[in-house]
Amino acid sequence: MAFQFKITLNHTADPKVWRTLLVPDDISLHIFHLCIQAAFGWENCHLYQFCPKSWGSQPSYTVIDEFTDDMDAEDSDEVAVSEIFKAPKQKFTYIYDFGDSWMHTIVLEKILDDEVLFPMCTGGEGACPPEDCGGIGGYYRMVEILSNPKHAEYREMREWLGMLGSKKKWDVNAFDVKEANDRLHAFIE
Repeated sequence: MAFQFKITLNHTADPKVWRTLLVPDDISLHIFHLCIQAAFGWENCHLYQFCPKSWGSQPSYTVIDEFTDDMDAEDSDEVAVSEIFKAPKQKFTYIYDFGDSWMHTIVLEKILDDEVLFPMCTGGEGACPPEDCGGIGGYYRMVEILSNPKHAEYREMREWLGMLGSKKKWDVNAFDVKEANDRLHAFIE
């Protein structure tokens, strides 16, 4: 069996930032986390958590290692997505980067009888915010700065993003399903 999920980055608008993933039903939540990272374009350099609603809701799932201080959490590597998701329209929350607090809403759209051998991104919209930009507020502040070449922080922001010296502009609509799938396949290999 396969699960089709829609994952939306909360509090985004114009455009909403979302991805649709098709995954085998038996992958662990940890592998699902890696799929979300690849589909969005996150860099997998921060902690994460799956939980029913938001911070503090139980049960929660994360990677359990010597650095984990959440004793109420279960090991995401030991739980399959099919143990959490049982029926279409079911929702769960995925939080990435506990500092920037990127909250995502996961909706199980379909359970398919077809077998899927590899995770794949089948759709999406909107650019993934860059790592460490300050959460959703910091992201929209960054977009505002980059839209105004006369802004006092324009040059500094372009330098931080590695855009200094190029004519490249930040495109809030940028999303390429092929690039998302290339990232997915790179982590599988």
